[in-house]
Parts: sequence; C-alpha cells; structure tokens
Amino acid sequence: MSESNPYQPPGSPPPRVTPTVAPAAAPASSTPRSVDAGRGWEWIAEGFALFKKQPGTWILILIVFVVCASLIHFIPVIGSLAGVLLTQVFMGGLMLGCAALARDETLEVGHLFAGFKQNTGDLVLLGVLTVVGWILALIPAVLIAGGGAFMSMMMGGEPIAHVGAMGLSFFLALLVVLALAVPLYMALWFAPSLIVFNQLKPVDAMKTSFYACLKNIVPFLLYGVIAVVLCLIAAIPFGLGFLVLGPVLFASIYTGYRDIFSAG
Repeated sequence: MSESNPYQPPGSPPPRVTPTVAPAAAPASSTPRSVDAGRGWEWIAEGFALFKKQPGTWILILIVFVVCASLIHFIPVIGSLAGVLLTQVFMGGLMLGCAALARDETLEVGHLFAGFKQNTGDLVLLGVLTVVGWILALIPAVLIAGGGAFMSMMMGGEPIAHVGAMGLSFFLALLVVLALAVPLYMALWFAPSLIVFNQLKPVDAMKTSFYACLKNIVPFLLYGVIAVVLCLIAAIPFGLGFLVLGPVLFASIYTGYRDIFSAG
C-alpha cells in the first residue's frame, strides 16, 4: 500500500515516475567471445534486417557519406589524410545509428555525424593511428618495389628482362601490403564500436578488436568470402547494388560486434 504525500494538493493525480531503461542494443562487455563459424553469414543477414527497417534512410546516408568523402579528398594537399582521419569518426556515428535501429528507434542522417559530438577526440586519434598503420604497411612495399627497380637498372641486359624484374618486385610489394593490411583491418574492424559503446581508448580498442577478430577467424573467413561474392553481384547492375550492399555491410559490422561482445 502506497503512502500519501501530505504536501500534495487534494484531488491532484500522483506524480508520474519515468523508469530508466538501459540501452540493451550495445553490449557492455569489452571481452570478446568465440562464436560459431556460421555466425559470419548471420552478421550479414542481421545487417540486412537492420537495413530493411529504414532502407530509404540508409541509402541517403550512404550517398551523403560518399559525397562528404569525395569533397574531403578534393581538398588540396591534406585531402587524402583528412579523409582517412575522419572515416573513423563517420564509422563511430554509423555504429550509433545501428544501435538506435536495434532499439527500434529512428535512424537519421544525423547519425552519420554523431561521432563529431561523442567521443570525437578518441575517434580522430583512431584515425591518426590508422594513418600511421598504413604508413608502416607501405614502407616495406616501397622499399621492395624501389629496390627491385634499382637493381634491375643496375644489372643491365635486355629491356624485356627489366620489365620482368620490375613486375616481380611490384608483385612482391603488393603481397607485402596485403599481408600487413589484414592485421590492420582486424585492429580497426570493431575499434569505433568499442570506443563509442565501451568507452575504450583508441589503442585499447585496436588491441581488443584485433583479438576479437583473431579469436573468431573462421567466422570472419566465411564472412569475407560471402562479402566478396556479394560485391561481385552488386557490381553487375552498374554498381547500383552497392546502394543496398554498402549499408548492409556497415550494419553487419555492428551486428558482428554485438554478437562477439555480448554476454552470451
């Protein structure tokens, strides 16, 4: 039986109490768990389910994102660098938008820019670390390609031999870049989500993301194969399929994060 308030005027309705509901769409755990191999496909399927909730808004967000990225890259001298830095800020905002959809809230174009209002410093620092990571990945490739070209010219011989030696050095350089890009992508995959949801610092977020991907390497291999096939299919109708596939893959990053970092 509730007690009456002696200071409340007679006949007035009791005060309404609004319960506090914690957002259940964003896992609180920062410890990744292992999931079944088949979950790699489920991340994409669940991403498509999020896309179906507001397909028009998703497509508009993708268009705005591409336009913003293009305009940033057109900035003289610093355009490409700024693009890499701000991509992580945009990704943080997209993850917040996915979490809103998962809570049956409304996805808005403004979610794309939510990273400029929340955890901005950490997301920008993540972008800086991304630039550093790419520089470290490209240095050995440049040395291999440049060294191969130099040695080819110093050795003399037929021009066709120069072309073959240079081609081989560039191929080796490409393999090195790909080999070093994989761990970099693993470190970045969940990092924006871990920053905006778990409040991790950029370095810790990258470490945790890398460990989460490594711990679930089989689901990620399946995810990668399916994503490549879907990209080939999306490219057939003049690339228009990416208007759907792009948002689905963005959303699948969130669904994968939610799956791996849930309490189980």
